[in-house]
Amino acid sequence: MPRYNARFVDETLKRSLQNFGAVIVQGPRAVGKTTTAKQAAASSIRLDSSPDLPAFAETSPSTIMQGDTPRLIDEWQLAPTIWNAVRHEVDERSGKGHFILTGSATPADDITRHSGAGRFRRILMRPMSLAESNESTRAVSLQTIIEKQPFSAFGGGPTVEAYAHIIVRGGWPALVTDPTAEATEYLDSYLDDMTRVDLAATDQRVDPARMNALVRALARNVSSEVTLQKLAAEADVIAPGQGPQDRGTIRRYLDALERIFVVEEQPAWSTHLRSKVRMRVQPKWHFIDPSLAAAALQASPTRLVQDLNTFGFLFESLAIRDLRIYAELHRGNVYHYRDETGLDVDAIIEFRDGRWIGFEVKMGGTEHINKAATSLLKLKNKLTEERAAQNLALVVLTAGEISHTRNDGVSVISLGHLTA
Repeated sequence: MPRYNARFVDETLKRSLQNFGAVIVQGPRAVGKTTTAKQAAASSIRLDSSPDLPAFAETSPSTIMQGDTPRLIDEWQLAPTIWNAVRHEVDERSGKGHFILTGSATPADDITRHSGAGRFRRILMRPMSLAESNESTRAVSLQTIIEKQPFSAFGGGPTVEAYAHIIVRGGWPALVTDPTAEATEYLDSYLDDMTRVDLAATDQRVDPARMNALVRALARNVSSEVTLQKLAAEADVIAPGQGPQDRGTIRRYLDALERIFVVEEQPAWSTHLRSKVRMRVQPKWHFIDPSLAAAALQASPTRLVQDLNTFGFLFESLAIRDLRIYAELHRGNVYHYRDETGLDVDAIIEFRDGRWIGFEVKMGGTEHINKAATSLLKLKNKLTEERAAQNLALVVLTAGEISHTRNDGVSVISLGHLTA
């Protein structure tokens, strides 16, 4: 039996089972949901293991739910009505941690939207971070930054060329654990199946050719603020001349991709400024893993090294992926900041108590790092005294090999040193 690679979500799942009657582990296909859920489950059933099982689960849910607890029901969205059966069963039983539901898509009609409060906890599982794939030295933790503990590290972690390979390969367990796997073929197939199979299983009807065009448009604009109109124009999602329908049509296509956990927004940060400078509210868009953007762009490691502009945007998306994984363990959310003066900060992790950490992402270079540090300090100076006091750290994340804190108080940390 293959050795299980521990994931940060393991702790979240364990904690959630102690506090809720059922836990839903959601995420894209092939991210490791079933394998991870099985580590916490006492019994399990896969609804995709037989073509007859989904129908049986809908007619005889009590049989499906029988077994030692926590009981894992894998790919539960194939029999959406089982949601209510599980909800009622949780109400009938005492205690916590009865069921784990895993799925790669939000069910048609989203029957979960208005029920399950207080009974269910949702967990989004992403591909592996660099720390989970053992490509980070783990020399600097987010916990250390939160606690304002000193740190320094030198060496280790990926080289620039290795980052190009990591971006193209992604954090998919099947590719991380098998160095002989062909990443480009795997991910080309993934994108093809996404359009033909995954989206077809939802109630969203989309044109496959135009959806593929939208995916390519998103890939070209990854890590950027991009309007729905621009995406519609680049993807030709609607017929020319339809004007006002552009926004609604592109939004429907994006919703379809979000429902299968392929893309997600990075919302704009809402905070309190000293002046009346207006903050931008446009989100940035990222794929759940930068490898999907690379595959849509047909980018190889060699091509990325030769195109540093694209490389930089995809490296930022890689950093956002890892920051989200690490932040979720500390119940933090990842935002971005931009205002009308043009000041922007790539990532803000904000915690429930209002404390926050600002991040700029730069591959390297003294000039780029200095500019990033200046942007971070400008942001802090723009905030009200109360919000500035809640800042835990200002960090420039790099592809370099040195992690330390500068004389101006800004930390420079290698992404290849970072962990939760």
